Amino acid sequence: MKNSLTPFFSPRGIAIVGASSHPEKLGYGVARNLNKSGYTGAVHYINPKGGNIFGQEILKSIAEIPAPVDLAILVIPAKYAPDTMRACGERGIKATILVSGGFRETGKEGAALEEKVVKIAREFDIRMIGPNCIGLIDTNLPLDTTFLPLEMPRPGHVAFISHSGAICDALIDWSKKQGFGFSRIISLGNQADVNETDVLPLVAADEHSKVITLYLENINDGERFIKNARKIIPEKPIIALKTGRSESGQRAAASHTGAMAGADIAFEAAFEKAGIFRAETTEEIFDWARALAWASPLQGRRIGVLSNAGGPCVIAADALDREKLQLADFTPETNQAFADFLVPAASFQNPVDMLAGATAADYAKGLEILLADPNTDGIIVIIPPPPMYPAEYIADAIIPLIHKAEKTVVVVLMGGEEIEEASHRFQAAKVPEYRFPERAVSALTRLAERTEILREMDESTTPLVDADLSDTRAALKSTPSGNWLDIELAERLMKIYGIPTSPIKLAQDAKSAAKLGEELGFPVVMKIASPDIPHKSDVGGILLNVKSAEEVAQGYEMLMARVQAKISHPSLRSEYRRAKLEGVHIQKMIPQGQEVIVGAVRDPQFGALMMFGSGGVEVEGLKDVAFALAPLSVKETEKMLSKTWAGKKLAGYRNIPAVDRAAVIDILCRLSQLAYDLPEIAEIEINPLTVLKKGAVAVDVRILKAE
Repeated sequence: MKNSLTPFFSPRGIAIVGASSHPEKLGYGVARNLNKSGYTGAVHYINPKGGNIFGQEILKSIAEIPAPVDLAILVIPAKYAPDTMRACGERGIKATILVSGGFRETGKEGAALEEKVVKIAREFDIRMIGPNCIGLIDTNLPLDTTFLPLEMPRPGHVAFISHSGAICDALIDWSKKQGFGFSRIISLGNQADVNETDVLPLVAADEHSKVITLYLENINDGERFIKNARKIIPEKPIIALKTGRSESGQRAAASHTGAMAGADIAFEAAFEKAGIFRAETTEEIFDWARALAWASPLQGRRIGVLSNAGGPCVIAADALDREKLQLADFTPETNQAFADFLVPAASFQNPVDMLAGATAADYAKGLEILLADPNTDGIIVIIPPPPMYPAEYIADAIIPLIHKAEKTVVVVLMGGEEIEEASHRFQAAKVPEYRFPERAVSALTRLAERTEILREMDESTTPLVDADLSDTRAALKSTPSGNWLDIELAERLMKIYGIPTSPIKLAQDAKSAAKLGEELGFPVVMKIASPDIPHKSDVGGILLNVKSAEEVAQGYEMLMARVQAKISHPSLRSEYRRAKLEGVHIQKMIPQGQEVIVGAVRDPQFGALMMFGSGGVEVEGLKDVAFALAPLSVKETEKMLSKTWAGKKLAGYRNIPAVDRAAVIDILCRLSQLAYDLPEIAEIEINPLTVLKKGAVAVDVRILKAE
């Protein structure tokens, strides 16, 4: 359904179908809230029983609604939804909010009913929010389509899109004492039609929404979501709380890469690709949102801390270290400026402890000094309950300085009743304030990351390879779904995308094995050839450093006999007991280097998910891996490497010599393009990729056809 969502956010007229004059009914709650919201468009109430509400006649049918009417709010029993949706379509209404429950969330019968409603909506080109939702609020239009027994939230700069109506209810009430307001709140419910990806662009276009926040239980169209988000992020930050992190959601997969690429890892990679901040808690969302909406951009990670007590300073310093921010190294001029006005017992170094006797004027003077320090990017002002002066005096003294400052300033206002008035003043002035240093540092970190994200988003992911893939696609079609590609086709794909490999040949008897060994040049590696045994070491199916034709011939016979005995043993994994042995692969042995794993797995929501980490047989045990969404830019690839020990030691470590890091980055970028270009591929794994002093070689390449 492609028609506009505009009627949801700027309707000329609204109909409440199922409006009621009985205060205990949801239909009354919706009518009450819309009436109280200050909405200035036409409002129509519909109920077959008729009557009056708020001095206005209740119409008995949708057909009676006079123009204009763009939006219908349906507060009706689920069983009446199909007929009601059809009546809306016949009346020409193009937007509906189906508040009612009793659909997919209740089981198969409810799901069938929901599908029927959606089918009718599509027949009439109607867009639908819901079912099983509370609707939407726009504090600036103004408009409130919910049934909640709450006052509409105060106008603010935070937009909230939620899969849960109950979360919206709680947040509206909670926010009133937290000092921030909302621009728009949208409860999407079951998302039978309109989903989070659909509404993102409209919320982003709202001039009042400076920060977009999301509560997500799933994402319907992951690739489109990421594309929409990447367009929005340069203008407005997005923060998401995605639930369902448990490993129980992890799908089965054939490769190491697939086995470790759980569903939550894909979301993590997707958010990073888009530049979305992922919150761990609901409270974090709005801690960050206030800072992103109200504070100046943080241009670096050097932070100055100003307080009148030592304990909170230590807590702040520890939190800065955990978040990879750093205490600023003040200039000598800054240290001297503090020495000139503070008592000798005070601490002039960062963090600055002015001691308990510090006045509001001292706080203002100290903040002025830090704002002038060229080595300081941002400032945390910590105000415990002052033993001598009311906290609101300090608020009044520093708020004008914060408003004029070009640097980022956040406030830690510790306590409860004693600091309540100061809190109100900071909130009214739109200065981010937090109860404890850790929360302030967390918010500052997002401000630093926001600056870094914007610097990196311009980097191109221009394809490195412009290949005609028609022959390759034809060859892929001949491979049965869910099967590993034959080695020749896998090698051909590597060659097309410029990924160096070590030649590998199949021997089907000892004599041909010896001959191939001579052709490739000794020493060679021998690996059992079977599409049914992805991990050869599990069955003792690998021989290394074979140095002569005689050894190759002997090795062939030994491998075939050993593996046959292993796969026949009842203790072995059942899938291996059905394995077909095709012979032995002979491969030129690569010089010693560092071994890493690179791979890709097709995520059903977000597409190709890339992996990098420590290679060899211990990859799943070590779990020294990082993931990112394809296609990869150079900076994204560098970030992957920096997250792992495997990536860090490419530069050398103690007795480990440095190898060609640039070659790894190039291969990862090329592999990401391959995975992005060919959705027919489910998994790719190169393990190991041997990284040499100059260059890198894909030693063992395995590619799985999608189901």
